[in-house]
Amino acid sequence: MSDQAVIQRIHDIENQLALIPPGTVVYKTIRGKKQPYLQWREQGKTKSKYIKMDGREKAIEKATLRKNLTAELEQLKSSFPNAEALLQAPRYRMNVKYGDRLYEQAKELAKLERRDCYLKVQKFLQLQLIGRVGLLYGLRRTGKTTLLFQTIADLPEEERSRAVYIKAKNTDTMADLDADLDELSKRGYRYVFIDEVTLLHDFIDTASMISDVYAMMGMKIILSGTDSLGFWFSLTQELYDRAFTIHTTYIPFYEYSRLMKIQDVDEYIRYGGTLKPLELAFDDPDALDEDAAFRDDESTRRYIDTAICKNIQRSLQYCERGNYFRHLRTLYEAGELTGAINRIIESMNHQFLLSTLMGQFKSHDLGSAAEMLRKQPDPAKRTRILDKIDREAVTQHLMQLLDIRRQEEMQTGITEAHVKEIKEYLKALDLVVDCPRRNLVASPEEYVLFTQPGMRYCQAQALVYALVKDPEFGACSEIERKLACDKILDDVRGRMLEDIVLLDTSRSLPKHRKAFKLILSRSEFDMVIYDSIENTCEAYEVKHSDVIVPRQYHVLSDEEQCEQVMQQYGKITRKCIIYKGKSCMLDNGIEYINAEEYLTSLSDKP
Repeated sequence: MSDQAVIQRIHDIENQLALIPPGTVVYKTIRGKKQPYLQWREQGKTKSKYIKMDGREKAIEKATLRKNLTAELEQLKSSFPNAEALLQAPRYRMNVKYGDRLYEQAKELAKLERRDCYLKVQKFLQLQLIGRVGLLYGLRRTGKTTLLFQTIADLPEEERSRAVYIKAKNTDTMADLDADLDELSKRGYRYVFIDEVTLLHDFIDTASMISDVYAMMGMKIILSGTDSLGFWFSLTQELYDRAFTIHTTYIPFYEYSRLMKIQDVDEYIRYGGTLKPLELAFDDPDALDEDAAFRDDESTRRYIDTAICKNIQRSLQYCERGNYFRHLRTLYEAGELTGAINRIIESMNHQFLLSTLMGQFKSHDLGSAAEMLRKQPDPAKRTRILDKIDREAVTQHLMQLLDIRRQEEMQTGITEAHVKEIKEYLKALDLVVDCPRRNLVASPEEYVLFTQPGMRYCQAQALVYALVKDPEFGACSEIERKLACDKILDDVRGRMLEDIVLLDTSRSLPKHRKAFKLILSRSEFDMVIYDSIENTCEAYEVKHSDVIVPRQYHVLSDEEQCEQVMQQYGKITRKCIIYKGKSCMLDNGIEYINAEEYLTSLSDKP
């Protein structure tokens, strides 16, 4: 048994003994009969008390337990000569773990794959950044606690004994943390990993104490927490220019694929954005959930409520005593802020779905689907159902329903000021980012990308199912509704694939190469990559399909449109279609690249 385990057992025994009345059971002969008495020493005198019949069994049981625990305690102290010295170690105010007990927990997680941002954690530990702390933050279920324990497990053996892990609770305070850090510094601890530090209600307004005092003394301190907005506020105030930031919210396809052992981009679309709790969570009550975060609409709503809405509200509540609420205070005080955040997130998704219908769910798409259904080799799947419906009417009806729903969501007392501030906070959480778009003919409208595709897809899926149950649409047969629903969701996945390719590419390129969507006079390129040093570009189209058809590359073959691009961004050196089929090169110079292969290759970008 390790020293730490011995000390823990001694503490446990002492705590148990404190709850058991003192004394041992002895028997005295009274009038010829043996009667049990509880006997103990008090102020140098022996005292005893008769044990009544109705409490006899329980009293004897407790006395026996005390006797056994006392014997074990004496044996432990005699077997470990340094136990008394170790018992003089401080009782920390917070949940502080160190030594063998900490390493035993950490080494199990050391077996798991590392997040890409693990290298940034290592960089922070290696750099001489006196007076700066590491901030590891992101939304729930993105691997923060796992990263902390992996870092502890990977410390050199001689350094591990100088590392501690502190798990904050909402009942702790910065005063508690200050007292514990002071004691730890006196005892020579060098590496301090503080998890859920944003649960300390006074953290945001007093965070500089950690950097200005303990980091200045040479401690390597990494702070972690799910209240990303709290860290964002502290970076603008208390920790300004005193922090090394490491974000976990954004998980690109190539990293998600490596961590979760999946190769299908459609699975990433359905569930991507969080790591499945039972695989990479640790010491997290949410790990008890049986489902992934975005398994269904209910789990997605629960994730938004707890991981996003609660995050924003808690940070606003504790930053400068609530002064950051600004226009949102009235919604907060009325208990409507959570609903407002949810509605704005949904509204952003409605706009996405509306633009998807407008851009993709057109007659020729349904016509193509109708042709494929007519030619199905399996008679059970062969149907002419889509030839019978009014495709244009279906499209217009769905678009109208979406627009009405969006307007209704925005007519519940939410002002433009509310929307602006909530969007600002969603961006601070790394949940949404502005889409890199350029327009050669006009100013582009606002368009955002969700960094957690599973959340976007699940909400879109729930909305589609709600739409197809609309009474007017319900006049169609069951098979017609299913075919239309499947077609819409396929288009949603197609649009999301475009977003994923654009986001992952733009974040993987060096500074002199930029990726963006380009709007032309009568069409658009899903992605252009511009090299400012070479003054050349590459043009891409993204298709959620595993077949090759000429209309997929008609924009890439349009000489007039390509000339517009080259006038602005130089020679087009590559024309590519990113799709779900096998990679190949056509005779006309158009290159087809498998989507999973392309997205995975981005991990090799400098």
